Amino acid sequence: MRIKLTVAYDGTEFRGWAPQAGQRTVQGTLREAVRLISGEEVEITGASRTDSGAHARGQVCHFDTKSPMPTAKWARVLNKRLPSDLAVVSATVVDESFHSRFCAMDRFYRYRIQTGVRDPHRTRFAHWYGRPLDIPAMQIGAGALTGEHDFLAFTEELEPHVINTRRELFSFRVRQVRDEVWLDVVGTAFLRGMMRRMAGALLEVGRGYRDVAEVSKLLHPEERMGVQLPVVLPANGLCLMQVRYGRFPKDNRTTTIEPLPTT
Repeated sequence: MRIKLTVAYDGTEFRGWAPQAGQRTVQGTLREAVRLISGEEVEITGASRTDSGAHARGQVCHFDTKSPMPTAKWARVLNKRLPSDLAVVSATVVDESFHSRFCAMDRFYRYRIQTGVRDPHRTRFAHWYGRPLDIPAMQIGAGALTGEHDFLAFTEELEPHVINTRRELFSFRVRQVRDEVWLDVVGTAFLRGMMRRMAGALLEVGRGYRDVAEVSKLLHPEERMGVQLPVVLPANGLCLMQVRYGRFPKDNRTTTIEPLPTT
């Protein structure tokens, strides 16, 4: 039986999603909870590999189990075993062809920038800047990033097997919400550091430290020579909000080598 989980977590005390020897990770914590419940050593596959310190409200993962426990009990039983900064939102049985990563249609991330007085109750979940930003200029920059582009200039170190750095963003919305600026991005997949470097570029535009035209130049190899790369903002402001699959999930892989979506 294949179980699909939707999970939420405060990523502050986790070293990201993916397992690392001797480190506390989201995937490793979930695996241990399943082992304690069913006695099985399962492989849990996630839709996106969030960075160390990044959060999630709608991360999706799946695993296979031989446990006879009813599906309706999985979320409740797992939550009894999980720490307070990680919770299972829902658990459902899916077809064995379902794959949390390959069947995803798109992923929705939000980056929060706090522009008001520093609030200690939000420092774990929003990057504090503390001054007003030029929202219209940031919206122009976000518009340049929307669509299919080569996002090489908006990544961190890439794994050796990653040869395709083209990605498609379906929408990129910038808005002021009380004393915060929210950057809401929906796209097929994200390269390592891509979301946080895009946020860094728009923050620089909003501060007046970067000409908005440079955002577009960074997407074109022939134009980005001599243009300084944007800063990578801290992971605490980033949250994976939702992963969508559609009514009839299907494998969306192509013939190109695609890395695990990261942030």
